[in-house]
Amino acid sequence: MSTNFIKRLNPLKASLLLGVALTSVDASFLPRMGHAHGGGGTEPLEAGEFRLTPQITFEAHGGFENNIEGKPEHYGLDGLFGGLMEWGLKNGGKFSIEGAFGPVGVWGEAEHFYGAVHSDHDDHDDHDDHEEEHAEHDTDYKREDFRGYLKATYAPNDRLSVAVDTKPYIVTKNQGEEKKGTKNSIGAKVLYALGEGDVNFALGDNFKDLTDGAYVSVEHRQGWNSVGEWQGNYTDPRVGVEFNYDLIALKIEGGPRFFVPSSEASTSERTDFAGEIEIGRPVGENSYVFIHWQPTRSDKDGSDWGEGWQHHVGTGVTFTF
Repeated sequence: MSTNFIKRLNPLKASLLLGVALTSVDASFLPRMGHAHGGGGTEPLEAGEFRLTPQITFEAHGGFENNIEGKPEHYGLDGLFGGLMEWGLKNGGKFSIEGAFGPVGVWGEAEHFYGAVHSDHDDHDDHDDHEEEHAEHDTDYKREDFRGYLKATYAPNDRLSVAVDTKPYIVTKNQGEEKKGTKNSIGAKVLYALGEGDVNFALGDNFKDLTDGAYVSVEHRQGWNSVGEWQGNYTDPRVGVEFNYDLIALKIEGGPRFFVPSSEASTSERTDFAGEIEIGRPVGENSYVFIHWQPTRSDKDGSDWGEGWQHHVGTGVTFTF
Protein backbone atom coordinates (compact mmCIF):
# COMPACT_ATOMS: atom_id res chain seq x y z
CA MET A 1 0.00 0.00 0.00
CA SER A 2 1.54 3.32 -1.07
CA THR A 3 2.20 6.28 1.23
CA ASN A 4 0.13 8.52 -1.03
CA PHE A 5 -2.86 6.23 -0.61
CA ILE A 6 -2.52 6.35 3.18
CA LYS A 7 -2.30 10.15 3.12
CA ARG A 8 -5.46 10.42 1.00
CA LEU A 9 -7.38 7.93 3.13
CA ASN A 10 -10.13 9.25 5.40
CA PRO A 11 -9.94 6.62 8.16
CA LEU A 12 -13.23 7.52 9.80
CA LYS A 13 -15.50 7.11 6.77
CA ALA A 14 -13.94 3.82 5.71
CA SER A 15 -14.04 2.33 9.20
CA LEU A 16 -17.59 3.50 9.89
CA LEU A 17 -18.72 1.49 6.87
CA LEU A 18 -16.81 -1.51 8.20
CA GLY A 19 -18.30 -1.09 11.66
CA VAL A 20 -21.85 -0.88 10.31
CA ALA A 21 -21.25 -3.99 8.22
CA LEU A 22 -19.90 -5.97 11.16
CA THR A 23 -22.67 -4.98 13.54
CA SER A 24 -25.21 -6.01 10.90
CA VAL A 25 -23.96 -9.59 10.56
CA ASP A 26 -26.60 -12.20 11.25
CA ALA A 27 -26.36 -13.08 14.94
CA SER A 28 -27.13 -16.74 14.26
CA PHE A 29 -23.58 -17.18 12.87
CA LEU A 30 -21.80 -15.66 15.89
CA PRO A 31 -21.04 -17.18 19.30
CA ARG A 32 -21.92 -15.23 22.39
CA MET A 33 -19.18 -13.14 23.93
CA GLY A 34 -19.66 -11.45 27.28
CA HIS A 35 -17.53 -8.32 27.34
CA ALA A 36 -17.84 -4.64 26.64
CA HIS A 37 -15.72 -2.39 24.44
CA GLY A 38 -12.16 -2.65 25.63
CA GLY A 39 -13.26 -4.22 28.88
CA GLY A 40 -12.13 -7.82 28.56
CA GLY A 41 -14.13 -10.74 29.89
CA THR A 42 -17.05 -10.23 32.23
CA GLU A 43 -17.15 -13.78 33.59
CA PRO A 44 -17.16 -13.52 37.40
CA LEU A 45 -13.95 -14.22 39.32
CA GLU A 46 -13.78 -16.02 42.63
CA ALA A 47 -12.15 -14.15 45.51
CA GLY A 48 -8.40 -14.37 45.07
CA GLU A 49 -8.63 -15.51 41.44
CA PHE A 50 -6.52 -13.68 38.83
CA ARG A 51 -7.05 -13.23 35.10
CA LEU A 52 -4.81 -11.63 32.46
CA THR A 53 -6.35 -10.72 29.08
CA PRO A 54 -4.02 -9.37 26.36
CA GLN A 55 -5.84 -6.94 24.05
CA ILE A 56 -5.33 -5.12 20.75
CA THR A 57 -7.68 -2.31 19.68
CA PHE A 58 -7.80 -0.61 16.29
CA GLU A 59 -9.97 2.50 16.12
CA ALA A 60 -10.68 5.20 13.55
CA HIS A 61 -12.21 8.40 14.90
CA GLY A 62 -12.97 11.97 13.97
CA GLY A 63 -13.78 15.23 15.73
CA PHE A 64 -15.96 18.03 14.36
CA GLU A 65 -15.96 21.40 16.15
CA ASN A 66 -18.92 23.02 14.45
CA ASN A 67 -19.24 25.79 17.05
CA ILE A 68 -15.74 27.21 16.38
CA GLU A 69 -14.88 29.59 13.54
CA GLY A 70 -13.54 27.62 10.58
CA LYS A 71 -15.17 24.42 11.89
CA PRO A 72 -11.88 22.55 12.43
CA GLU A 73 -11.79 18.78 12.11
CA HIS A 74 -9.43 16.05 13.18
CA TYR A 75 -9.14 12.37 12.27
CA GLY A 76 -7.08 9.61 13.80
CA LEU A 77 -6.29 5.96 13.17
CA ASP A 78 -5.09 4.24 16.35
CA GLY A 79 -3.51 0.92 17.17
CA LEU A 80 -3.41 0.23 20.91
CA PHE A 81 -1.58 -2.81 22.31
CA GLY A 82 -2.01 -3.75 25.95
CA GLY A 83 -3.92 -5.87 28.39
CA LEU A 84 -6.30 -6.17 31.31
CA MET A 85 -5.39 -7.63 34.71
CA GLU A 86 -8.25 -8.58 37.05
CA TRP A 87 -8.36 -9.84 40.62
CA GLY A 88 -11.49 -11.33 42.18
CA LEU A 89 -12.68 -9.91 45.52
CA LYS A 90 -15.22 -10.95 48.12
CA ASN A 91 -18.95 -10.32 47.56
CA GLY A 92 -18.56 -10.61 43.79
CA GLY A 93 -16.22 -7.61 43.64
CA LYS A 94 -13.23 -7.06 41.40
CA PHE A 95 -10.10 -4.93 41.10
CA SER A 96 -8.60 -4.35 37.66
CA ILE A 97 -5.72 -2.55 35.96
CA GLU A 98 -6.00 -1.90 32.22
CA GLY A 99 -3.45 -0.26 29.97
CA ALA A 100 -2.40 0.09 26.35
CA PHE A 101 -0.03 2.08 24.14
CA GLY A 102 0.42 2.49 20.41
CA PRO A 103 0.78 4.68 17.31
CA VAL A 104 -1.73 7.22 15.96
CA GLY A 105 -1.95 8.41 12.36
CA VAL A 106 -3.11 12.06 12.41
CA TRP A 107 -5.18 13.74 9.71
CA GLY A 108 -5.96 17.44 10.22
CA GLU A 109 -5.50 18.19 13.90
CA ALA A 110 -4.71 15.95 16.84
CA GLU A 111 -7.25 15.61 19.64
CA HIS A 112 -7.00 18.12 22.45
CA PHE A 113 -8.55 18.55 25.87
CA TYR A 114 -12.22 19.53 25.72
CA GLY A 115 -12.80 23.28 25.68
CA ALA A 116 -9.24 24.21 24.67
CA VAL A 117 -9.38 26.74 21.83
CA HIS A 118 -7.00 27.26 18.95
CA SER A 119 -4.37 29.95 19.40
CA ASP A 120 -4.24 33.04 17.20
CA HIS A 121 -2.01 32.62 14.17
CA ASP A 122 -0.23 35.87 15.01
CA ASP A 123 1.32 34.01 17.94
CA HIS A 124 2.89 31.32 15.75
CA ASP A 125 6.65 31.18 15.31
CA ASP A 126 6.54 29.06 12.16
CA HIS A 127 4.86 30.78 9.23
CA ASP A 128 7.10 29.29 6.55
CA ASP A 129 4.86 26.39 5.62
CA HIS A 130 1.25 27.54 5.25
CA GLU A 131 0.10 23.93 4.94
CA GLU A 132 1.06 23.42 8.59
CA GLU A 133 -1.03 26.36 9.78
CA HIS A 134 -4.55 25.86 11.00
CA ALA A 135 -7.02 26.26 8.13
CA GLU A 136 -10.65 25.57 7.52
CA HIS A 137 -11.18 21.85 6.97
CA ASP A 138 -7.45 21.16 6.74
CA THR A 139 -7.61 17.37 6.86
CA ASP A 140 -4.32 16.54 5.16
CA TYR A 141 -2.27 13.71 6.63
CA LYS A 142 0.09 15.26 9.18
CA ARG A 143 2.26 12.83 11.16
CA GLU A 144 2.42 9.77 13.40
CA ASP A 145 1.94 10.36 17.15
CA PHE A 146 1.62 7.92 20.06
CA ARG A 147 -1.08 7.57 22.66
CA GLY A 148 -1.83 5.40 25.66
CA TYR A 149 -3.97 4.96 28.72
CA LEU A 150 -3.70 3.39 32.15
CA LYS A 151 -6.77 2.80 34.31
CA ALA A 152 -7.34 1.21 37.71
CA THR A 153 -10.88 0.22 38.76
CA TYR A 154 -12.15 -0.94 42.14
CA ALA A 155 -15.60 -2.55 42.21
CA PRO A 156 -16.53 -3.82 45.69
CA ASN A 157 -19.71 -5.36 44.25
CA ASP A 158 -21.57 -5.65 40.94
CA ARG A 159 -23.23 -2.21 41.27
CA LEU A 160 -20.55 0.22 42.41
CA SER A 161 -17.23 1.01 40.75
CA VAL A 162 -14.55 3.68 41.26
CA ALA A 163 -11.90 4.29 38.59
CA VAL A 164 -8.89 6.56 38.07
CA ASP A 165 -6.98 6.91 34.81
CA THR A 166 -4.35 8.79 32.85
CA LYS A 167 -4.29 9.27 29.06
CA PRO A 168 -0.90 10.46 27.78
CA TYR A 169 -0.59 11.56 24.13
CA ILE A 170 2.85 12.13 22.55
CA VAL A 171 3.11 14.77 19.79
CA THR A 172 6.16 13.80 17.75
CA LYS A 173 7.04 17.12 16.09
CA ASN A 174 6.20 20.82 15.88
CA GLN A 175 3.57 21.41 13.24
CA GLY A 176 1.33 24.46 13.03
CA GLU A 177 -0.40 24.82 16.40
CA GLU A 178 0.90 21.45 17.59
CA LYS A 179 4.09 21.52 19.67
CA LYS A 180 6.35 18.53 20.29
CA GLY A 181 5.79 17.06 23.73
CA THR A 182 3.33 15.04 25.78
CA LYS A 183 -0.29 16.01 26.34
CA ASN A 184 -2.09 14.38 29.23
CA SER A 185 -5.50 14.02 30.76
CA ILE A 186 -6.19 12.51 34.18
CA GLY A 187 -9.58 11.62 35.57
CA ALA A 188 -11.64 9.89 38.22
CA LYS A 189 -15.09 8.32 37.83
CA VAL A 190 -17.68 6.83 40.16
CA LEU A 191 -20.51 4.73 38.71
CA TYR A 192 -23.50 3.17 40.48
CA ALA A 193 -25.89 0.77 38.75
CA LEU A 194 -29.51 1.29 39.78
CA GLY A 195 -30.70 -2.13 38.64
CA GLU A 196 -29.53 -5.69 38.16
CA GLY A 197 -28.54 -5.25 34.51
CA ASP A 198 -28.91 -8.05 31.93
CA VAL A 199 -31.69 -6.33 29.97
CA ASN A 200 -32.17 -8.11 26.64
CA PHE A 201 -35.18 -7.33 24.45
CA ALA A 202 -34.55 -10.45 22.35
CA LEU A 203 -35.13 -12.61 25.45
CA GLY A 204 -38.53 -11.18 26.37
CA ASP A 205 -37.63 -8.03 28.32
CA ASN A 206 -39.70 -4.93 27.56
CA PHE A 207 -39.43 -1.16 27.95
CA LYS A 208 -40.23 -1.11 31.67
CA ASP A 209 -37.27 -3.42 32.28
CA LEU A 210 -34.88 -0.66 31.22
CA THR A 211 -34.72 0.41 34.86
CA ASP A 212 -32.61 -2.71 35.45
CA GLY A 213 -30.02 -1.34 33.03
CA ALA A 214 -29.99 2.23 34.37
CA TYR A 215 -27.02 3.81 36.14
CA VAL A 216 -25.69 7.15 37.37
CA SER A 217 -22.08 8.34 37.20
CA VAL A 218 -19.84 11.32 37.92
CA GLU A 219 -16.52 11.87 36.14
CA HIS A 220 -13.97 14.65 36.67
CA ARG A 221 -11.08 15.34 34.26
CA GLN A 222 -8.06 17.67 34.15
CA GLY A 223 -5.97 18.33 31.03
CA TRP A 224 -2.54 19.64 29.97
CA ASN A 225 -1.23 20.49 26.51
CA SER A 226 2.04 19.24 25.01
CA VAL A 227 4.15 22.03 26.56
CA GLY A 228 2.79 21.37 30.05
CA GLU A 229 0.22 24.16 30.25
CA TRP A 230 -2.91 23.34 32.23
CA GLN A 231 -5.98 23.52 29.97
CA GLY A 232 -8.73 23.39 32.58
CA ASN A 233 -11.09 20.79 33.99
CA TYR A 234 -14.63 19.55 33.58
CA THR A 235 -17.09 17.47 35.59
CA ASP A 236 -19.71 15.21 33.98
CA PRO A 237 -22.63 13.96 36.10
CA ARG A 238 -24.61 11.57 33.89
CA VAL A 239 -27.61 9.28 33.77
CA GLY A 240 -27.40 6.32 31.44
CA VAL A 241 -28.86 3.00 30.44
CA GLU A 242 -27.37 -0.16 28.96
CA PHE A 243 -29.34 -2.93 27.25
CA ASN A 244 -29.02 -5.63 24.62
CA TYR A 245 -30.89 -6.91 21.63
CA ASP A 246 -29.55 -10.45 21.36
CA LEU A 247 -25.78 -9.93 20.77
CA ILE A 248 -25.98 -6.20 20.09
CA ALA A 249 -25.18 -4.07 23.15
CA LEU A 250 -26.29 -0.43 23.37
CA LYS A 251 -25.35 2.32 25.82
CA ILE A 252 -26.99 5.75 25.99
CA GLU A 253 -25.99 8.41 28.52
CA GLY A 254 -25.96 12.17 28.95
CA GLY A 255 -25.95 15.10 31.33
CA PRO A 256 -24.50 18.56 32.04
CA ARG A 257 -20.78 19.28 31.65
CA PHE A 258 -19.38 21.85 34.06
CA PHE A 259 -16.30 23.28 32.33
CA VAL A 260 -13.67 25.45 34.01
CA PRO A 261 -10.97 26.78 31.62
CA SER A 262 -7.44 27.76 32.58
CA SER A 263 -6.84 31.39 33.54
CA GLU A 264 -4.90 31.84 30.28
CA ALA A 265 -7.87 30.86 28.11
CA SER A 266 -10.07 33.43 26.41
CA THR A 267 -13.24 31.48 27.26
CA SER A 268 -15.18 31.57 30.50
CA GLU A 269 -16.71 29.00 32.81
CA ARG A 270 -19.87 27.48 31.39
CA THR A 271 -22.26 24.53 31.56
CA ASP A 272 -22.53 22.47 28.38
CA PHE A 273 -24.38 19.27 27.49
CA ALA A 274 -22.39 16.08 26.90
CA GLY A 275 -23.46 12.56 26.08
CA GLU A 276 -22.57 9.31 24.35
CA ILE A 277 -24.26 6.59 22.34
CA GLU A 278 -22.34 3.38 21.77
CA ILE A 279 -23.28 0.20 19.90
CA GLY A 280 -21.16 -2.93 20.04
CA ARG A 281 -21.28 -6.65 19.43
CA PRO A 282 -18.97 -9.69 19.37
CA VAL A 283 -17.71 -10.95 16.04
CA GLY A 284 -16.24 -14.40 16.43
CA GLU A 285 -14.94 -15.74 19.72
CA ASN A 286 -12.24 -13.16 20.46
CA SER A 287 -13.22 -9.85 18.88
CA TYR A 288 -15.66 -7.08 19.63
CA VAL A 289 -16.63 -4.30 17.19
CA PHE A 290 -17.98 -0.93 18.37
CA ILE A 291 -19.29 2.38 17.05
CA HIS A 292 -19.72 5.43 19.27
CA TRP A 293 -20.89 9.04 19.01
CA GLN A 294 -20.06 11.68 21.65
CA PRO A 295 -22.00 14.93 21.07
CA THR A 296 -21.53 18.07 23.16
CA ARG A 297 -23.40 21.36 22.94
CA SER A 298 -22.57 24.85 24.20
CA ASP A 299 -25.24 27.51 24.64
CA LYS A 300 -22.75 30.21 25.58
CA ASP A 301 -20.81 32.34 23.09
CA GLY A 302 -17.39 33.74 23.86
CA SER A 303 -14.04 34.75 22.40
CA ASP A 304 -12.79 31.85 20.20
CA TRP A 305 -15.84 29.85 21.25
CA GLY A 306 -19.40 29.73 20.00
CA GLU A 307 -22.86 28.39 20.56
CA GLY A 308 -23.46 25.05 18.87
CA TRP A 309 -22.42 21.41 18.65
CA GLN A 310 -19.18 19.49 18.71
CA HIS A 311 -19.04 15.82 17.78
CA HIS A 312 -16.60 12.98 18.26
CA VAL A 313 -17.41 9.76 16.37
CA GLY A 314 -15.42 6.59 16.00
CA THR A 315 -15.48 2.91 15.28
CA GLY A 316 -13.09 0.04 15.83
CA VAL A 317 -12.50 -3.50 16.94
CA THR A 318 -10.91 -5.04 20.05
CA PHE A 319 -9.20 -8.43 19.88
CA THR A 320 -8.64 -10.41 23.08
CA PHE A 321 -6.29 -13.35 23.52
